[in-house]
Amino acid sequence: MSEQEAKIASMIARLNEPSTSASSSGPAQSSSSVAQDDEDIFAELEAEIENDSSAAFREHGMEQLKREMQQLQQKKSDGHGQYREVTDEKEVLRLSAKEPRCVIHFFHHKFKRCEIMDKHLARLAPKYFNTLFIRVFVENVPWLVERLGIKVLPCVMTFMDGVSKDRIVGFEELGNTDQFDTATLEWKLLNSGVIQKEDSFGSSVTYGVKSTVRKNVRGRPQDDDSDFDLDD
Repeated sequence: MSEQEAKIASMIARLNEPSTSASSSGPAQSSSSVAQDDEDIFAELEAEIENDSSAAFREHGMEQLKREMQQLQQKKSDGHGQYREVTDEKEVLRLSAKEPRCVIHFFHHKFKRCEIMDKHLARLAPKYFNTLFIRVFVENVPWLVERLGIKVLPCVMTFMDGVSKDRIVGFEELGNTDQFDTATLEWKLLNSGVIQKEDSFGSSVTYGVKSTVRKNVRGRPQDDDSDFDLDD
């Protein structure tokens, strides 16, 4: 990679960093505040490009920065960087078909384990901006539930370019415990390919060091809170 390409890549990485609104640790910003944050970052990067001594860099860098800004705004409008609920069945179908990488949690309001899964997915959504994370109430999508053969909740399904790649049913693959780490779910999603390490922001999982992650995936004695069967 040339020095010019490296500078542009660094700028794009700064542009794509999740805003403070994506953090689950504090109150969410309004959409206007998020937009202002994006505009401020863009203006800062634009000024850096304009002040660069290389004419080629100024021309090429500005064009690429504008393209990246347009793509970023489109992704944010589709819900990237956040974990949100989609209530319309046709919209769920559209998103799962058009998104290169998509994670869908099929949940029920009455089930505690779905709330636990929500908590972990909400942590991962801002970290993996290029993957869309959504939650879907099963009673809103009866055709899809039947079509996909969803019988037990929570059920997390992963899609890549409209094709179902993997599903996590209950907590069996997460250690059969309500106290599993977010890193355990992250490891599972990384293995499916729906999230990728080069896309991540913030701290990453240290594989081969944190042995509890793989221990949890192999399994532990199941807690009293069992998975929810839709047929019951």
